[in-house]
Amino acid sequence: MKNLIRKATVFALSGALLLTALLASGCGTSIAERREDTSSTLYVGEVSTDSFPTTFFPWQSRDGIAPTIASLIYNTLFTLDEETGEYEPCLAKEWCYTDLSGTPLVDENGKNDYDKIEQYYTQNDSDYMVVKLTLFEGATWSDGQPVTVEDVYYTLDVATDNALSGHAGALAWTNDLEHRSEGGVLQKQGMYTKDRDEWGKYPYAAGEEDTVMYLHVRPVLGAVATLFSSILILPQHIWSKLVTSEQKLNNTSTVLPEEFRQQYENPVGCGAWTLDTSRSSTQMIVLQNRGTDYHIKDPNDPTQPLYKVDTIKFMLYLDQNTAIYALLKGYVDMLDVAMSPNYNKLFEGDENIDLLVAEGTSVQTLVMNVNAKEKQDTPMRTILKNKDVRKAIALAIDQESIIDSVLNGEGSPASAGLMLTNQTELYNPEADILSGDYEARVAQANEILDGIYPEKDGKGYRLADGKRIHFDILANPGELELVSYLQSQFARIGIEVEYKAEGSTAEDTYLFDGDFDMTFQATILNIANIDIMYRSHFVQVDDRSSNYGRLMDEELTAMIEQMRTSLNLNTKYELVKQIQMRLAESYYKVPVYASNVISVVRKDRFTGYVAGPGETAFNLDTLEVLQKVV
Repeated sequence: MKNLIRKATVFALSGALLLTALLASGCGTSIAERREDTSSTLYVGEVSTDSFPTTFFPWQSRDGIAPTIASLIYNTLFTLDEETGEYEPCLAKEWCYTDLSGTPLVDENGKNDYDKIEQYYTQNDSDYMVVKLTLFEGATWSDGQPVTVEDVYYTLDVATDNALSGHAGALAWTNDLEHRSEGGVLQKQGMYTKDRDEWGKYPYAAGEEDTVMYLHVRPVLGAVATLFSSILILPQHIWSKLVTSEQKLNNTSTVLPEEFRQQYENPVGCGAWTLDTSRSSTQMIVLQNRGTDYHIKDPNDPTQPLYKVDTIKFMLYLDQNTAIYALLKGYVDMLDVAMSPNYNKLFEGDENIDLLVAEGTSVQTLVMNVNAKEKQDTPMRTILKNKDVRKAIALAIDQESIIDSVLNGEGSPASAGLMLTNQTELYNPEADILSGDYEARVAQANEILDGIYPEKDGKGYRLADGKRIHFDILANPGELELVSYLQSQFARIGIEVEYKAEGSTAEDTYLFDGDFDMTFQATILNIANIDIMYRSHFVQVDDRSSNYGRLMDEELTAMIEQMRTSLNLNTKYELVKQIQMRLAESYYKVPVYASNVISVVRKDRFTGYVAGPGETAFNLDTLEVLQKVV
């Protein structure tokens, strides 16, 4: 109760800052604009300590609101349904694996036949598989130009060419695409369209010239994941005229060429929304619905647009408390930010406000630095190389208590295998080795440590070479309470931990270089991303890897590679279950909880908000079904 009172008081004080924040929102907008607005405009509150961007570099930013805006202006080929692992149509409407001549390997329903795929490609000595893509007919860019497979070819080609893209992440996205260019010169062709298939390798029916293309991908069933759902497709007719090795797609020049600045500030996309630059500013971003000009229509009435909101206005607030106050006073319809459960009581009794609670898809883990670089090694980090020490630390974490206290019950314990139970095809219950009676786990942890570091100081903390065993947990201010609970839990086994502020650039400053003892990291593992994320989190040890603590496990690496290259789904899924056991027993990324995602919305202007697993209420499904209150 004290924590709630303290946080509510902070909220009330910061609410007084709202008028200043809203009056500074730019464009002459009244603070009461939403309450007087009878149009179909959705007002969305965003929280950021930085101002909104006014330029949009393709692919450049993964921070703040930029990815959200980009995903509405542009399209990927498909969107991913994380529950089913299925790819839903976006710019492309269909895809399938084919044989080496382009004949689809599908069943009677036109779906990928994985038995046929496995049989065919295991019998052929090929270092790639063929994927056929079919785009929607009639898709257009927001400037009216048609979208064709040449736009897809250009986009993926540039993504493989760092000399042109200036975007290292794009190389990772296209890692499993068997195609490469360098400085605009084709090194290896792995994409084919009617106009780029001089050998006639693949079939194109009449009228398919602009909509059908073929990709060569590595023999990995997950190779298509980032190609389909991570890369925003760009207009060739604009960027091919501008991009060179001297002026990269993601241009970071201190003085931008005028033609680049024009495109960054007035992006031309093929998504359902366009940026209204005349009404946008560093405090507000306005998007307009393209309506029936967008190639996907309402599935129940093709004469109607897919999305029911005409305009979206993103309003900037400098902190969450101010944004909550704005929602309570009716200045915005919703917040595009997951709410802390500590705020739930603020909305009780208000008939115009709903809380939507969605199951989380992310596991918050405590990462231990198990293999520090020589220059970053310390006596304490050397201690963490001992798996038995890590096991004792893992056993001392009481997920249930943390969920009750830190999340107010809005979450669930996660398996040590880091796969959530909603991934029914993959989840291995045997990897849940850190559950059971907590007191028995603490006793087991102390027994382990008594055999390694039996000496203790006067306060009961264990000693190594006469010095107290002490670890810093690198974290952000929002995780202070979590650290404090771990402090008390680890004290029960004689281990001291302390909060250390990570700063605003933690990855570059500490994590990529391995300069930390422990830290928190979210992991999201599902059917569609395991081929990529298992390697990123547990195998790769380059300077930009998510394997922060530099785990090096040859057996695990071999299991992951075998899983990646298996074309038999049953074998692949069985290997995933074995990998979960190996991860659990490494005691490297130890689960702390899986948090629910809580959204807050007003229902006095719109109704019908929805939130699927891992989502806030601001999502594409919501935009499809929202109904204006008459």
